[in-house]
Amino acid sequence: MTSDTTPETTPDTTPTAPTTWFFEDFAVGQVFHTQGRTITESDIVWFAGWSWDTNPVHTDVVHAAAGRFGAPIAHGVLGLSVAMGLVSRLGIFESCSIALLGIDGWRFERPVVAGDTLRCTLTITGARATSNGRAGILDRALILTNQDDAVVQRGSIGLMVARRPA
Repeated sequence: MTSDTTPETTPDTTPTAPTTWFFEDFAVGQVFHTQGRTITESDIVWFAGWSWDTNPVHTDVVHAAAGRFGAPIAHGVLGLSVAMGLVSRLGIFESCSIALLGIDGWRFERPVVAGDTLRCTLTITGARATSNGRAGILDRALILTNQDDAVVQRGSIGLMVARRPA
């Protein structure tokens, strides 16, 4: 008998409710899946106004309709912001985050348009204690996908987190 599905090599450790996590609770290979978030036309307009980025590819329906994507697209950084928000909703970094360390190799692979529902998969790709041993560094790979499971953005975001109190 054959199976049409292949399980991931690492278990999905997505919590079902927010909990208090510390550096020691994370392990290389852990995979977390977020809930979805549908992008609306209002999200795109609001982000354009907030960021002052009013490029017609984001804000002009007529211009965008004649362009490469056929409709206004979300700002790339809007997608990155949504990815960060979705990861925050997991609840696992809220009590232990100390500092965001950087965004590496972030790629914008496909456009995001109003009506797309985005989800984020986060994988712990590295974990090490800081030199003074009072905190830890987590290397995290994020993959943002749409409702068709197509990758729209991806990259790595390092985070310094608290160690469990002694």
